[in-house]
Amino acid sequence: MPTALRLTELAEANRPSQLPLLTRIAEVLSASPSVTHLLVRGSLASGTADRLSDVDFVVGVHDRDLPVFISALDDLMTVAGGALLPGWRDTIVADLGGAGFVYLVQHEGKLQQVDLYLVPASRIAVLGRTVGGKSLLDRSPVEITPAQVQRARAHLAELAARPRSCAELLIEHLVLAVLLHKRIRRGQRFIAYAEWHLLHTATKDLIKTALAPASAFWGWYRLREDLTRTPIGRSCLADLDAAITSPAVPDAADVDEALDRVITLTARACPHALDGLADAITAYRTYLELV
Repeated sequence: MPTALRLTELAEANRPSQLPLLTRIAEVLSASPSVTHLLVRGSLASGTADRLSDVDFVVGVHDRDLPVFISALDDLMTVAGGALLPGWRDTIVADLGGAGFVYLVQHEGKLQQVDLYLVPASRIAVLGRTVGGKSLLDRSPVEITPAQVQRARAHLAELAARPRSCAELLIEHLVLAVLLHKRIRRGQRFIAYAEWHLLHTATKDLIKTALAPASAFWGWYRLREDLTRTPIGRSCLADLDAAITSPAVPDAADVDEALDRVITLTARACPHALDGLADAITAYRTYLELV
């Protein structure tokens, strides 16, 4: 049996509508003997959550088990956690010596964002002082050896350096669309502006990954030279042009239009990225209408 979760204090401090989801995900994660610590952070920990707030965990994993746990995380979250899609490898979260993943989970008929920041158990003490939050689980890991610490760090460095696939970049669009809808609903114009730019950058990255993976040019440089050699490239470049000439701060209709555009673009430029995701995307778009 997993160690009992410390949910009482959190429930007494505030009773957000996300609490049943938080409890379910915490139980799924704590069932693994590899998980040594669970901390809730963000608005759910501080008592300032609203109905749009995400569920935000720091997950301590024994250094020995971290590579295997990360490789199994998508299966765990989709099968046991109810996530609609594989996780997005979060590029927004601050680097705290671990790896962040964002999952979209259906909860009470709506999409809910679940953020998991996985960190080696050897770093939990330092990270806990940095991020604060409320501890739900704290069980002493078996001995952690220096070799295990090094392997965990090497795996995280390799993960951070690995280029993202077209499927991963498509999922990034889907997650960012949910984030943008929340920013718009809350009137957070500056954050919406920043995340809108991230979405356009993800579109550029998806096109280059699909059509010019061996490009010698970094970022936004020489896109026309790379992409105008083929009809598909010219069509995708027109889509990117439409994206970057949209309003600097989007409204909900702009986000929906961008999402339609990128799904059509993906089907044209890298249809294999949609393999196995068609039903999930249909469900996602249905739930997105209810955000």
